[in-house]
Amino acid sequence: MAYKRKYADRRQYLIMAVAKRRRKIKLMSVEYKGGKCQICGYNKYPGALDLHHINGKKSFGISAKGYTRSWEITKKELDKCILVCSNCHREIEAGISQLPKETLG
Repeated sequence: MAYKRKYADRRQYLIMAVAKRRRKIKLMSVEYKGGKCQICGYNKYPGALDLHHINGKKSFGISAKGYTRSWEITKKELDKCILVCSNCHREIEAGISQLPKETLG
């Protein structure tokens, strides 16, 4: 008797494939932006690094809703961001820290 793949199997596979792609894009994004926090230099764990939109204007969130986009489109959005650790990102959002002058261009 042949095994028949079910919709639920395919659905689970697609969920895992999208998660894998998002992790890959995150690592590529961290590397593209220099691999460390642009404020304090933190670089121990890529999962603790965030992308902060410099002017607050974003076309899309890099990791929003599991959407996958081409690397070229993602790079255009990354060019509007700086890479910061989660602590520095929270301080920027709270108004405690300011963006480095060179990022304000």
